[in-house]
Amino acid sequence: MLVHTRAIVIQSIRYSEADLIVKCFTQSDGLKSYLCRNILKSKKGKLKASMFQVLTQLDLVAKHKDKGTLENIREAKVNPPYQHIPTDVYKSSIALFLAEMLRNTIQEEEKNEALFHFLEESFTSLDTMKNFANFHLWFLVKLTQYVGFYPNTETLEAPFFNLLDGDFQIFETNKYCISNTNTYLLKQFLEQTPAEALALKLNQTQRKSFLEMMLLYYELQLQGFRKPKSLDILYQLF
Repeated sequence: MLVHTRAIVIQSIRYSEADLIVKCFTQSDGLKSYLCRNILKSKKGKLKASMFQVLTQLDLVAKHKDKGTLENIREAKVNPPYQHIPTDVYKSSIALFLAEMLRNTIQEEEKNEALFHFLEESFTSLDTMKNFANFHLWFLVKLTQYVGFYPNTETLEAPFFNLLDGDFQIFETNKYCISNTNTYLLKQFLEQTPAEALALKLNQTQRKSFLEMMLLYYELQLQGFRKPKSLDILYQLF
């Protein structure tokens, strides 16, 4: 079936000498993997390897057989083209990290319109925003809302956050209950607007500690979750 859809690139892997395997999160069908033949050698083809950098947003015309095999892209257009993510070392590092997080987090191949729009709006904003040092932290908190383990905010005033159950509670009931600066920051990220959360004044130690807590939360909620390989680079920059 020929499909016209929006898509966001989350992985691009070299396959043989001239081909790419591209994994995208599509608006129409969720996760899809495509084989782009001869794209690394051909200079005349409609598809260019530069189109498939991570987090790039595309308008696709693709043939979906929906048989669990690699699909085929007929046409692709970058829309919108990023102005800063590809060239800014800080934003490109965030992009690599978040792409890895999405590969480890989105596990079901099905349509999720709300998640797609969240990703689309978030990455478009990242490209243009000037104050983005907390962006990856805010993003990881908000992403949980679309993948099934958003923290229960009904008891937000309670001092402990239970990473295992995703609840705020009065008493410590297991070794994954925390009551510290990270708990306070989590509450702020949950309650504040994106602009307020991104404006929080955090130092490198605070960002690293909060990120480690969120990665543990993901690990406890998602079977087979792996920490991103780009994590060390992110720690050095932020």
